[in-house]
Amino acid sequence: MKKIVVLGGGYGGVLTAKKLAKRLSNEKDVSISLIDRKPYHTMLTELHEVAACRVDEEAIKMDLKQIFAGRKVDVVLDEITSIDFDGQSLKGNHKSYDYDYLVVGTGCKPSFFGIPGAEENSFSFWSYEDAVKLKRQIRDMFLQASKTPDAERRKELLTFVVVGAGFTGVELIGEIAEYRAELCHEFHIDENEVRLVVADMAPKILPILPDKLIQKAAKYLRKMNVEMITSAKITGVTENSVVLGDKGDVKAATIVWTAGVEGSDLVGNLDVQQNGRKRIVTNDKLQSVDHENVYVVGDNIFYIPEGEERPIPQMVENAELSAGVIAHNIVADIKNGKHKSYKPTFHGTMVCIGGRYGVASVGLPGKMFNCSGFLAMLFKHLINMVYFIQVLGFHKVWTYKIHEFFRVKNNRSFVGGHLAMRSPNIWLVPLRIFVGGKWFLEGIDKMQKILADPSKIFLIPAPVADGTSGASVADAATSASQAAEGAAEAFGPALPVPDFLKSMVNWSMDTFFYTSDGGFTALAHFFQTAMVVAELVFGAMLILGLFTALSSLATMAMGVMIYMSGMAGYEMLWYFFGACALIGGSGSTLGLDYYLYPHMKRVWKKIPFVKKWYLYTD
Repeated sequence: MKKIVVLGGGYGGVLTAKKLAKRLSNEKDVSISLIDRKPYHTMLTELHEVAACRVDEEAIKMDLKQIFAGRKVDVVLDEITSIDFDGQSLKGNHKSYDYDYLVVGTGCKPSFFGIPGAEENSFSFWSYEDAVKLKRQIRDMFLQASKTPDAERRKELLTFVVVGAGFTGVELIGEIAEYRAELCHEFHIDENEVRLVVADMAPKILPILPDKLIQKAAKYLRKMNVEMITSAKITGVTENSVVLGDKGDVKAATIVWTAGVEGSDLVGNLDVQQNGRKRIVTNDKLQSVDHENVYVVGDNIFYIPEGEERPIPQMVENAELSAGVIAHNIVADIKNGKHKSYKPTFHGTMVCIGGRYGVASVGLPGKMFNCSGFLAMLFKHLINMVYFIQVLGFHKVWTYKIHEFFRVKNNRSFVGGHLAMRSPNIWLVPLRIFVGGKWFLEGIDKMQKILADPSKIFLIPAPVADGTSGASVADAATSASQAAEGAAEAFGPALPVPDFLKSMVNWSMDTFFYTSDGGFTALAHFFQTAMVVAELVFGAMLILGLFTALSSLATMAMGVMIYMSGMAGYEMLWYFFGACALIGGSGSTLGLDYYLYPHMKRVWKKIPFVKKWYLYTD
């Protein structure tokens, strides 16, 4: 039995384990374990959204066992304290774990560069727990300030300093700036009393972006009343201030540290070659240069590609790209295949400053495209969804859209509140009953005609000698065709149908419904009966609020078929657009869906196929 252990449930670890499980799904003599001290994977790039209350806390967490449901990966909850490379084992708090191949992906932690008081007196911002803690701190400061009569103390409580003007720092301060209006309204505080500061030792914010984008980002931050202090020699942090050298001190009750990262404590203590703040030196196959059966993924990699001067950056795309290479190389080790070299091709960077604005530099090396505003935010959301598809498929993409677009607070989205679900479904109940009732009554009327004369076809236009449909235009109601007369009575003047649709319908009618002697086929009788039954069934389901989304879509489809036949009056537009408005859960209010859907979801999620491919929503 070959034992593969992936250490760390971050971006790189999760993707490596999933890719290994896919490649080795049929190998019975291979086991894959993923070890992490937390039971969930965290979207670290979205921490700022939780800290500033743009999305719910659960929005950035993914259950590891849910991720690997139905896959050949054993999720182990433990904290690894040391690694014995010679003995090929990991020692945890609970037990030891042997391995034949090890993937190290423990990620990073904040680096305080030895600055006095920085670690003790500031909030770190590198985990789910950090984001939740900061969220509560921000709200608590506003609450305390609202009850504080002391002007100096109030000013201190309402000052928020973010140290570090890289991606994390700028995204966080931008998010807090956007959140400020909500908090001020809630706690009855003048927005001008709130001071937001982002400080960095570098001469400019977001230094790895092109200057034009830096200028746009800085302009937007100034518009949001954010102070930017650059080229500041940060010499210390006290309980209520940050010391910015010759830039002076800034008194604040909340200081957040985002100034840099370094490898985890575990990696820092390993007996392997390291460089660049506790990163493990690897070869081009992403193997530790000291142990060929130890691979390194994501932020823990220190590797300088051929022709480059700098090591690969610590970014999510690096984790995604390196995971595929490592999975391939481990499989090659097991099956005596050929290794791949890591040749990363990065496609750019994106920074959001709140939920409404961002800047991005995307494309291919040497061909980067700079954009800002709506387009930049669109790229960021699309890239996030690409990642979510890899990790948790439809389930996570759906919940991501819900949090980012459909349940946004105070229009904090790049599409504003236009997609937000704000209207209670109770106002759709009358429309649901009306649309369902109309279909049901139509079905009753037609069923009476079928029972009276089963041989009579009135839902399909009668064929005519010249090859045109006797009911394809409004004046067909005066023809000898009883079918067209019935349609005119039911729906009024017919909606015009384009010629290309007429030709398609006429061909299908000639093929399936008309006989050579001008009569109707058995299939025509079946189709008419099925349509009438469908009107009765789906109409009743809408009235009862049962499978409302399915019923609404079905009635829309029936409306399209009637329209294409040339027998749809203008009243059909009400049927169609009314059903469209009912798709989004109208049966969950005063309908049977209220009782049925929760039960169905519980049952549906337990089906192995559904669990494996994440074909469900919470």
